[in-house]
Amino acid sequence: MKLIAHRGLINGPNKKLENQPHNLKSTLNLGYDCEVDLWMFDNRLYLGHDGPQYNVTPDFIENPKLWIHAKNLEALNWLIRTELNYFWHQNDDYTLTSHKFIWAYPGKELTPHSICVMPEWDNPSLEGVKEYNCYGICSDYVGKLV
Repeated sequence: MKLIAHRGLINGPNKKLENQPHNLKSTLNLGYDCEVDLWMFDNRLYLGHDGPQYNVTPDFIENPKLWIHAKNLEALNWLIRTELNYFWHQNDDYTLTSHKFIWAYPGKELTPHSICVMPEWDNPSLEGVKEYNCYGICSDYVGKLV
């Protein structure tokens, strides 16, 4: 099962570490994939959830272990010209990533091609999560699922 660190986090929510490039590199080096939030302004790429925080290079983003959440139209327009794994969503029950995975809103039904997002919202103990019928899990707590 693919374990995806939500915003690069593995041991729970942490605003200081989420989408922070150094933390993302550390998490990737541990073998996890990472979900990141990508913005583009003035032809510059930024990571950050609520807005652009960390300027990054295309080389940083062009990592096959990233699941990229486009946060504005400019970022989506840049991503569409790449082979990267990206998606756009707001509050949709499901969205399809560019690599044809179903990104499922927390608590929604899953399939073998789904990514179960934030299972801790419905199952705080994460008990039995690794047996879910899905391709992968995106969580702030993937460190507990090893």
